[in-house]
Amino acid sequence: MASLVSLTECPGDLSLLYHGLLLPKETHSAESLKFAQEFRLKDSDVVVVTYPKSGTIWMQEILPLVLNGGDLTPLHTIPNWDRVPWLEEKRLALVVDQLPNPRAMVTHFPYQLMPPSFLASKAKVIYVMRNPKDVIVSSYYFHQMARFLDDPGTFDEFVDKFLEGKVLFGKWTDHVKSWKHSELGDRIMYITYEEMVQDLPATLRRMSDFLERDLSEDVIQKIAQHCSFKAMKDNQMSNFKLVPRELMDSEISPFLRKGVVGDWKNHFTPEQLQRFKSVLQKELQNESFTLPWSLE
Repeated sequence: MASLVSLTECPGDLSLLYHGLLLPKETHSAESLKFAQEFRLKDSDVVVVTYPKSGTIWMQEILPLVLNGGDLTPLHTIPNWDRVPWLEEKRLALVVDQLPNPRAMVTHFPYQLMPPSFLASKAKVIYVMRNPKDVIVSSYYFHQMARFLDDPGTFDEFVDKFLEGKVLFGKWTDHVKSWKHSELGDRIMYITYEEMVQDLPATLRRMSDFLERDLSEDVIQKIAQHCSFKAMKDNQMSNFKLVPRELMDSEISPFLRKGVVGDWKNHFTPEQLQRFKSVLQKELQNESFTLPWSLE
């Protein structure tokens, strides 16, 4: 069990340090982290796990529709952060009693910080991975527009921070390794952001099977249509336009920016790419799993 002994306020910036991981103070607190650790997960719960900027918001859109058989009502009446709240954030305690069963939640926690009740339950996990080079780019723009986060500096500086784990929720490689080694058996399903972009209906069919929902092809297509990047960008309950500008300034960069694969090619220099490849190869050299993307 993760204790709050390792919770530290980072003086002079906007973050908390929790078990060595940076978390934003705007959305996290000692109380929210304690609530998360004491939270009682049910066997019927479904938790989406992501490293930040890996498709979290997209899954917040998709998961309720898969679980409720394609009922669009929550999509147009409830902000996505309350539809599928973060396990570790302040909002969970406020909305958890309104969540329909089966409950859908998201978390950026590495496996070792999950609450004891999760380990004892049969709650299912969908772990979404994204090419870390695209993660860096998406995170860089998010830090620019999110006023509650520290300034990312130059892109070159941010690449270094990312590789050193001096970013929200620590090293990407540590996060992936923690969940790849979780040994949850048939309780966990791994998907990639790239799979979702390439063929969302196919991903929805896999999710339907995994969650034992038996969705019809018509429902699959309806969910895919209403969870497209354009549909989400046009939906006020999903595009974060409800968040005050002093917290998230979409004039700097829209929250839902591109939703594409491979934008990293427009940002990385050859030297940065070599640095990135060298670090990740070293950190993953003894792993039995392989990444679904090239590090080149």
